[in-house]
Amino acid sequence: MASAIPNSAKVRLLAADIDLDGDDIRARLCMTDTTCDTEVDAINDLADYSTIDESDATGYADVALTSEAVAADDANDRAEFDAANVSFAGLSGDATRDYQGVLLYKYVDGTNANDLPLCFIDFTADIPSSATQVDIPWSAEGLLQLS
Repeated sequence: MASAIPNSAKVRLLAADIDLDGDDIRARLCMTDTTCDTEVDAINDLADYSTIDESDATGYADVALTSEAVAADDANDRAEFDAANVSFAGLSGDATRDYQGVLLYKYVDGTNANDLPLCFIDFTADIPSSATQVDIPWSAEGLLQLS
């Protein structure tokens, strides 16, 4: 289990094809069979993942990030991307497997063939499938850092 950024996302960020504080960035809750934590090569859109393993709990929906911001952190010589904490509410507690992490992606049209992966963020510990709400408090240092 590990966090991962697909190589295509790195290219899109450097080419300014993904605007972190201007594009519609969304979060997808992934269960423990996901391959988003290990696949980084040849992942150009969400359909390229072998297994996303999106939550199958009744009431689940991806969540759009809000309050996105990109800022320089001069003290640490890096740039940071941050957003408001995310909450997956209204889950029925009937997911098939525990939750391992969250996949961030650029929403294009809501299809895996066109939506663009940004990164997978692994939880420090799996969250039980019986959870009826999953809250993700992002690090005070931001979601992504470039140094």
